[in-house]
Amino acid sequence: MNKLFPNAAAALDGVLKDGMLICAGGFGLCGIPERLIDAIRDSGVKDLTFVSNNAGIDNEGLGKLLRTRQVKKMISSYVGENKEFERQYLSGELEVEFCPQGTLAERCRAGGAGIPGFYTKTGVGTQVAEGKEVKVFDGEEYILERGIFADLSIIKGWKADEAGNLIFRKTARNFNQPMATAGKLCVAEVEEIVPVGSLDPDQVHLPGIYVNRLILGAPYDKKIEFVTTRERVAA
Repeated sequence: MNKLFPNAAAALDGVLKDGMLICAGGFGLCGIPERLIDAIRDSGVKDLTFVSNNAGIDNEGLGKLLRTRQVKKMISSYVGENKEFERQYLSGELEVEFCPQGTLAERCRAGGAGIPGFYTKTGVGTQVAEGKEVKVFDGEEYILERGIFADLSIIKGWKADEAGNLIFRKTARNFNQPMATAGKLCVAEVEEIVPVGSLDPDQVHLPGIYVNRLILGAPYDKKIEFVTTRERVAA
């Protein structure tokens, strides 16, 4: 099966529709699928639910889709760097489901493994546990969390072969790996595509069986969330 597409719009053609549940890899601006996010924005689909550690920052990452009002709900663990996110949430325009970071990663991993739910101590006795089943194991309370099964996963990798076997670069692996497996369809953008057989199998982080469509997204401009500088001290 040919998994290579010329660009993000082509890779998402026939896939996008209103009301989708989408898993988006990345952490802040690290390892986010920039080209695919832009293609979703340009498509005009709306009422989307995104599963993501956060919503990027204003006008970057998923923040672009908040600006265009294409996102109905966010399932996230951190939202502190996006003023538009804050404004929409406080005004009731955006529904938010907060989820502890490790639990969010495990919910995606569980979905990819076909596990509909699991019990965890994280969140017991807090607002996170409200409305969730509580079960006692060995005298300790645990809450039931549901696995996430998304309509689509969009991820960013470093290098892939033409079969979709993929390598992430350092911390850019973050949520990309578990979220890739949680979607019915996974579209990946990478910085380099090499022929099949070029990658050391022991170095592959995500087997190609999980990647349905693949694009070359490079070149990228490295974006930094917080630019910290100091004045030069004279010698």
